[in-house]
Amino acid sequence: MKHFFITIDTEGDNLWEYTSGKINTENVKFIPRFQELAQKYNFKPVYLVNYEIIENDFFCEYANKLLKDNFCEIGIHPHAWNSPPLFDLEGSGKGLPYLIEYPKDIMNQKFDYLYNAITEKFNVKPVSHRSGRWALNQDYIDILIEHDIKIDCSVTPFVSWKRSMGHSAGGSDYSKNSSEPYKVKHSKNNNAITEIPVTIRKFPFFLRPVWIRPNGKNLSKMLKLCDYIKKSKSQYLMFMLHSSELMPKGSPTFSTNESIEKLYNDLEILFKHISHHFKGITLKDYHALSLHTDKHS
Repeated sequence: MKHFFITIDTEGDNLWEYTSGKINTENVKFIPRFQELAQKYNFKPVYLVNYEIIENDFFCEYANKLLKDNFCEIGIHPHAWNSPPLFDLEGSGKGLPYLIEYPKDIMNQKFDYLYNAITEKFNVKPVSHRSGRWALNQDYIDILIEHDIKIDCSVTPFVSWKRSMGHSAGGSDYSKNSSEPYKVKHSKNNNAITEIPVTIRKFPFFLRPVWIRPNGKNLSKMLKLCDYIKKSKSQYLMFMLHSSELMPKGSPTFSTNESIEKLYNDLEILFKHISHHFKGITLKDYHALSLHTDKHS
């Protein structure tokens, strides 16, 4: 049976409209409803958490209970602009900075701070990662490997973020990246990390690449993508959503109670469909399974 990953970028409320100041995290109170739906189909969400979320006592207490029963995984998702230590980039910024725009030593300090905070809050060393705003470069890859991160899921095949401005430059271009897992080596040694791209495919009958990423209008496209992956040689599906999209007014996409109910209606149909052909697994468990398979192949 093929694998199904649920990845949730677990972060502050409606960061699409954030410019500066305090970041609220009320959306975490809406996570239990999603978790219960995932568990109904034996799926195990990977909550990729950033700095403001680990400061939320409700989420930390709730997630620790889930971890004890292996109902979820906690991964790391750094947002460069508000992760300690704070550091001012030169010049006036055009948008929220990418981590890759900072000097490498600052990149490392920011990542190290969040990594250690997650380890302390959840008593686990995170092994899965997604970058803030999807940005990666070789320096970032080196930092991940040096922190013993095993799996990255920042790559969005067929999608370029070049028009999404950071402080002074656009984001990463993944339009030509592989849509299947691959290894990325450290710049100075043979150590490597496994890249598991988000499930995205291009179809001639759709104008834009299709994700397993609900927006309230794309259920039929997501189901078609699931069926395509089921028949293909690909061994997994990866779903993604932001935690704030589970809360009314937590995102531009789901701004009303009605839109949230529509989201859950779509999720019920989608998860039921996926459960017939895919087995839910965390990225951490998938990595352990891959190691076991490699040893016995």
